[in-house]
Amino acid sequence: MTAAPTLLSAERLKVTFPGRHGGPPARAVDGVELGIRAGEIVALVGESGCGKTTLARALLGLERPTAGQVAFGGSPLDYTSRALKAYRRRVQLVLQDPSGSLNPRHTVYDAVAEGLRIHRYTGDERTAVAEALSKAGLRPPERFFLRYPHELSGGQRQRVVIAGALVLEPELIVADEPVASLDASVRGEILALLLRLRTELGLSALVVTHDLGLAWNIADRVAVMYLGRIVETGAVEQVLTAPRHPYTQALLSVLPEAPGEPVILTGEPPDPSRVSPGCRFHPRCPILASGEAERAGVADACRTQDPEILTADTDPQVACHWARARVAG
Repeated sequence: MTAAPTLLSAERLKVTFPGRHGGPPARAVDGVELGIRAGEIVALVGESGCGKTTLARALLGLERPTAGQVAFGGSPLDYTSRALKAYRRRVQLVLQDPSGSLNPRHTVYDAVAEGLRIHRYTGDERTAVAEALSKAGLRPPERFFLRYPHELSGGQRQRVVIAGALVLEPELIVADEPVASLDASVRGEILALLLRLRTELGLSALVVTHDLGLAWNIADRVAVMYLGRIVETGAVEQVLTAPRHPYTQALLSVLPEAPGEPVILTGEPPDPSRVSPGCRFHPRCPILASGEAERAGVADACRTQDPEILTADTDPQVACHWARARVAG
């Protein structure tokens, strides 16, 4: 089978912010290569503060890169107002908190129709809103038109947010922690909805999450991010059943169904304005601390040599001297 074309890509992407009190700049995104193919769901996972949301904002054109570029359909993103407006019709954002992203004074109809009005839709607005609500699983849609957010359940509110994205018929959605604020009983329904939208509409998605269990249930591929950079990527089954990077192993070890004892990471939480020389994970790496990296002959490399930036290829990749030494050995 021929691989689907890449729809959205980041190429050597960097986003930095001014440092506090004149200190060194914060390297929120520090050389990321990532591709999302047509009809593919990619999960971007990592701890809070690792740069996931900044990367997502850069991919949406909400944050202008310091270096590198974002490309859609093979063309670099144009940051003029008109071009960005057209781009955001094709790539839509779904936020994690439906209560915060819905105006309490707007009815469901107005919330979903807002995007149509911004983009000066010339078709039948009522039909488009009804179809979007129906696709999001709110049926019959007319029953929800005049309701307000406080009259809906959390799952229904999240479906309204998704309908607001679908009404413009985008090719890709970026979902930032799409089920984080929902009860466990509702999460499965929203994940099933996203999978159904991929099947029925050919929709692509980037799902930003700290939850590896969610990634397992929804994604085709996973990209693990640490301190501004992707450190492991590949097919979700491969990465989550046989993780090679010590950071991925630590994230997986704390899941309830994980075998063995949880890996507790030591050291300070990562600071994007003070990225260590060598592997950026080495100050907290249990492999280095245990002496395993020393026995593999890579401890010095871990402390002094920055692993190469992973490419946007779909092949499994890892940015870890120890993991690569194990394969070579």
